[in-house]
Amino acid sequence: MKNLSILFKISSVLWIIWGLVHVLAGVMTMKGILSDDITSSIVGIADAVDPESLQMDYPEALGAIIGQHGFNLLWIGIVTFICAFYIWKGNKNAIFLAAITGGLADLGYFLFMDLGGYVNFMPGTLMTIVSSLAIITSFYAYFKGRKAGVA
Repeated sequence: MKNLSILFKISSVLWIIWGLVHVLAGVMTMKGILSDDITSSIVGIADAVDPESLQMDYPEALGAIIGQHGFNLLWIGIVTFICAFYIWKGNKNAIFLAAITGGLADLGYFLFMDLGGYVNFMPGTLMTIVSSLAIITSFYAYFKGRKAGVA
């Protein structure tokens, strides 16, 4: 089933892109917190909000919360990035681990950031579309292969 193999490879490439973007976002978010610049991290996350409205003295506890968010972006990006190499070969566990990890992370992003109107289309909303496509293509290939007795 060459077509299924191509779908797994497409999903893998999408997860690699998604994972790298989230690793970078996690590093950039934590960098702002580690340099005591909570505002830059918040402005980087809520990029559709007027940066002037976000300029204020934030409590240190909020910095810790944003730092945790950055750490979560980092590890979620790493997990999906690693899964991508196993999805390439059609590994069931990697398909579901990436879908759960990246998919649920993006579901929260969509519900609270996208629907709230706090983010621009690039890169956040686009990454939600990328993860959705990665999930759909890998699930389709997996279940189609399973039905055909390949997986």
